[in-house]
Amino acid sequence: MPQEQYPHRNNMQNSEGPQDGMGNLRITDKGLKLEGDSEFLQPLYAKEIQSRPGNPLYFKSARNVTVNILNDQTKVLTQLITGPKAIEAYSKKFEVKTVSGKLLFSADDNEVVVGAERLRVLGAEGTVFPKSIETPNVRADPFKELRLESPTRSLVMEAPKGVEINAEAGNMEATCRTELRLESKDGEITLEAAKIKLPRLPQGSYSPTGARQKIFEICVCPNGRLFLSQAGTGSTCQINTSVCL
Repeated sequence: MPQEQYPHRNNMQNSEGPQDGMGNLRITDKGLKLEGDSEFLQPLYAKEIQSRPGNPLYFKSARNVTVNILNDQTKVLTQLITGPKAIEAYSKKFEVKTVSGKLLFSADDNEVVVGAERLRVLGAEGTVFPKSIETPNVRADPFKELRLESPTRSLVMEAPKGVEINAEAGNMEATCRTELRLESKDGEITLEAAKIKLPRLPQGSYSPTGARQKIFEICVCPNGRLFLSQAGTGSTCQINTSVCL
């Protein structure tokens, strides 16, 4: 190997003199064997670079380490840059797989795919999706609460075959600043529970005449508003219209 073409500098010198190489650079039947720390001042071309069996292979640099994949016209196809502040990868598609070949993560210009069975987000502020999100299941860890929140806009959940909200071992709460709407265009809305309470319904006014009971009935205004009316022998909804105004 001419020294003018591949300048090389060894940090250690061989006291016995060169026998089958130069310094710590040995020529073997399998190629070149380099021992110790060495510095190449010009590009080094090799088909394969490997460490000793059982030992790690280190790439050290004062700034960054760049790996380029070139085509026949020396045009960069993919590039990996490991710098002091970030690791950057440039390619048409980026994939992360397990040893068995299962896809864990992939990203390209069209989509980002997470193939793991569970996606865990540990950030204190949660996850922010500027646009829509499509998923068959959203759930929290066992004994942890699940919170879906839109601080400044509305929260919309849609599905062609229905949306199911289930809390098997805890409470379920839905709060909003203005309106909470449950709408079913072609079906029905069923509230099924041992107790259903509407504690803040307004109470309609009524005339003290006539027999009254200590129970109330729920009345519906033409605009859909609900109110309570103290029950009598017959329905008293029709005379308690002050709430509907």
